[in-house]
Amino acid sequence: MLVYPAILMPNPGLIPMPKDDPAFNSVLPVSRKLGVEARPARKIWKVFSLLGTVLLASCATTEHSTFISVTTQPANVGDAGIAARAYHDSGAYDRDLTAVANKAALWIRERAANVRRPALVLDIDETALSNWEIIVLDDFGRPISGPCDPGSGAPCGWAAWDQLGRDPAIEPTLQVFRTARGANVTVFFITGRPENQRTATERNLRQAGFAGYARLFMVPNGAHFASAADFKTPVRAEIERLGYTIIANMGDQPSDLLGGHAEKKFLLPDPFYRVP
Repeated sequence: MLVYPAILMPNPGLIPMPKDDPAFNSVLPVSRKLGVEARPARKIWKVFSLLGTVLLASCATTEHSTFISVTTQPANVGDAGIAARAYHDSGAYDRDLTAVANKAALWIRERAANVRRPALVLDIDETALSNWEIIVLDDFGRPISGPCDPGSGAPCGWAAWDQLGRDPAIEPTLQVFRTARGANVTVFFITGRPENQRTATERNLRQAGFAGYARLFMVPNGAHFASAADFKTPVRAEIERLGYTIIANMGDQPSDLLGGHAEKKFLLPDPFYRVP
């Protein structure tokens, strides 16, 4: 008994057909006239499925081209969220993290021995530690205040989330950290998190594998900056005044890197949120 697709049914399924069935036999002369060998049903179904997909995409594209609208609006936020989730879940995000981190590690190995008191500066969120769990819960929003009970499935306040101290390490960055420590490079963390989160943040870094860094710089409680660069740039200048050469600065936001005071700057991918 052979099986081939019931193409004309509203919800296509697979219908068993014996070899002596008239409907089955009727297709054989057609295939011979076309000069091709009759193929197994699953191959035929794949062909029709592919053709259907192409036709549907073509129809959608054609229909969209008839819309009367404007071309000046920005990208749709909902579409951006769907694309960001697909980027993360597909493995492309991890591959891109690794690509940038590998370049940073290579530079650190090459440069460290040629510099007196070399230093590496790292950001924390989406650089050293991943907040993907709360990013999904908040549907790419960033509410700062409010409670956080991840088990409830409800949105979380970021301040309460940070106090939980449960972020996993971003593994490629952890490898950069270990490469730096192995090359006797001093590591400093500069974060936009406030000082009142120090205990939870230090515990989280330690549990995630980032033990042995020199110092963690945090925003003073109650302080506000128009850009993260306004806080981070003077801190890097202070590190240099202490006699260090910052051979690498790595973050996920341009504002982590702007302002100079680093020989090379490494920007990790982060389509999930923007910090000015």
